[in-house]
Amino acid sequence: MTAATMIDRDTNVSKRALICGVTGQDGGLLAKLLLDKGYEVWGTSRDAQAANLLNLIALKIQDRVRITTMLPHDFRSVLRAVLACRPCEIYFLAGQTSVGLSFEQPAETIESIVLGTLNLLEVCRTVDFQIRLYNAGSSECFGDTGGHRADEATPFRPNSPYAVAKTASHMLVNNYREAYGLFACTGILFNHESPLRPTRFVTAKIVNAAIRIANGSDEKLHLGRLDIVRDWGWAAEYVEAMWKMLQQQHPEDFVVATGRCHTLADFVKAAFDGVDLDWRNHVVQDLALQRPTDPNVIAAEPAKAWSRLGWRATMYMPDVVAEMLRHARMVEAKDRI
Repeated sequence: MTAATMIDRDTNVSKRALICGVTGQDGGLLAKLLLDKGYEVWGTSRDAQAANLLNLIALKIQDRVRITTMLPHDFRSVLRAVLACRPCEIYFLAGQTSVGLSFEQPAETIESIVLGTLNLLEVCRTVDFQIRLYNAGSSECFGDTGGHRADEATPFRPNSPYAVAKTASHMLVNNYREAYGLFACTGILFNHESPLRPTRFVTAKIVNAAIRIANGSDEKLHLGRLDIVRDWGWAAEYVEAMWKMLQQQHPEDFVVATGRCHTLADFVKAAFDGVDLDWRNHVVQDLALQRPTDPNVIAAEPAKAWSRLGWRATMYMPDVVAEMLRHARMVEAKDRI
C-alpha cells in the first residue's frame, strides 16, 4: 500500500463515521447515537441533493449530518465517498431492506446488498486497513430455526432473495477479515422496530391501521400469515450493539436480539389491545399477501452479545408495540391541530 492510496487522516478528528443508508430507520438512529457520543457523522444517499431526510428531521439531527452521494454497486462512487469522508468507522446499512420486495426485485436486492458490501470491503482493503467496517446482517439468513435458537455458529439456510443476498454479504465479510486482516464484522440483527419504520413494513402497517380503526375507520387490515414466529426488539437499542461491535479489540460477528419470540398474531393482538379493540373483528388473512417462501420460526440466542459486548435488550415486543402506538397517537394529535 503506497502513501498515495492511504487516507490522509485529520488528527484533530478522532471520531468520524460514515453511515451508508443514513436516511433509513437504523441509519438515523445510529447517527443520533454517534452524534451524542461526539462523532462527526457523514451519511450516504443515492442522490445527496434529493435525499429524503424525514427520519433525520424527526430526530432533529438533519443539520448535524453531512450527506454525500454514494451508489453502493459502483466501486468508484464508494471510493469517492470514503475518500471525501476519511472515516474511522463505516456502517453499511444501505441496500434493499424488504424481504417481501426482494421476491419482486431480486436483481436489485442482490446488487445493492452484495456488490455494496464487496465494494466497501475492497475500498477498505485498498485504501486504509485501519477503517473498521460494520455490515448489517439479518436473521433471515438462518431460515426456519424450528425449535432451535440460532446463535453465531448456526448454519445459514436462506430462503428469500433478501436472505441469499445477506448471506453472501456475511460470507464476504468473513472472507476479507480472514484473508486480509480487516476489522470487519457482521451484526446478525433480528427484527427491530421503531416509529421510523416506513408503512411498507408489516409492524408499521399494523400499528397505523389499529389507530385509524380506533378513530372510526371501517377498513379491514389485510395480512398474510399470522402464525409466523419472530423476535421483535427496539431499534434504538440495536444500533448501540452495532457501535459496540466496532469498539472491540478484535472483530467478531454477533447475534443481536431479545431472545423472546412471538407470533405475528401476538403482535397484532398487542396493537389492537392497545386501542381497546378485538383484533379478530378487524383483520382479514389474505392469501395474496403470503410470500412464496417464509420461515415459520426464526428464534435467537443472543448470549454472546451479553457476555462479550455487555449488550442486552431491555424492550420486548409488548414494549415495542406500546411505544409505536404512543408515537402514532402523538403524530395524529399534531395532525389534528
